[in-house]
Amino acid sequence: MALDRLIEGILECKNPTVAGLDPKLDYIPAFLKEKAFAQYGETLEGAAAAILEFNKGLIDALCGIVPAIKPQCAYYELYGWQGVKTLHETIVYAKEKGMFVITDGKRNDIGTTMQAYAQAHLGSVAVGFQTPEPFGGDALTVNPYLGSDGVTPLLDVCKAQDKGIFILVKTSNPSSGELQDQVFESGETLYSTVGGLCEKWGEALPGKYGYSGVGAVVGATYPEQLRELRRSLPHTFFLVPGYGAQGGGAKDVAPAFDQNGLGAVINASRSIMTAWKKNGMPEQDYAKEAAKEAVRMRDEIVGEIGGLSRP
Repeated sequence: MALDRLIEGILECKNPTVAGLDPKLDYIPAFLKEKAFAQYGETLEGAAAAILEFNKGLIDALCGIVPAIKPQCAYYELYGWQGVKTLHETIVYAKEKGMFVITDGKRNDIGTTMQAYAQAHLGSVAVGFQTPEPFGGDALTVNPYLGSDGVTPLLDVCKAQDKGIFILVKTSNPSSGELQDQVFESGETLYSTVGGLCEKWGEALPGKYGYSGVGAVVGATYPEQLRELRRSLPHTFFLVPGYGAQGGGAKDVAPAFDQNGLGAVINASRSIMTAWKKNGMPEQDYAKEAAKEAVRMRDEIVGEIGGLSRP
């Protein structure tokens, strides 16, 4: 099961974190942009080429330290089909380096449309006698607002292709409570209801470490809800955004973990990608500084949770 592979990567690296690759041109060192623009001009192709080289440098520096990357589709779609091609090439490159890839697309639809999203991001598609993988991610973030009709089409693809999903449950943004904290007559919140559905949906994708292939997105900015959901969702692996630039720290994310230091992977994006700027270092050192920030983040979190051990 796909999230077993993520857990094994976490154990191998002794690092329960994921690097978000959400590149804006403002984050890219000038020397990379100048090189790309000299070849392709100040075009979408030039932007995409600069981002790809930036990503490859980060992946080279982070593989072996961080077990996974999480590219956010919007930052690639921003640069048209050229950017989407860079998304594909980034995924391929990371997987060649042995990294797990969580595609952050927050997709949501029903029936055959959702099946198409599943095949695009997690599966394969028939083209004549061939079945190539369009993107080849290992897991996909999913918006559950349409209910089971928007999730069950993914489960068959996940089972057949050894892939996973992460359902939005309690997100890290300030206004998440406008919907997610709503309380039903039963006294249960919307986010806890969705969490319970994750447990139910996950029964179709059991894993050997006790966690299913249906994970949950639970933000670091709400540590009490994180603690509550960890207790109530024993088979659901968490993807935890909100660390670093959004304000979450090691103490905030600690409740996401089980007694073995497993059960969650913590995401940081800007704090890793732009570490060279924050530290006032030369732009040529962007990848080296990203690796240093990833190590600092790892040590801070592992120190807080007391280490990781195999169940």
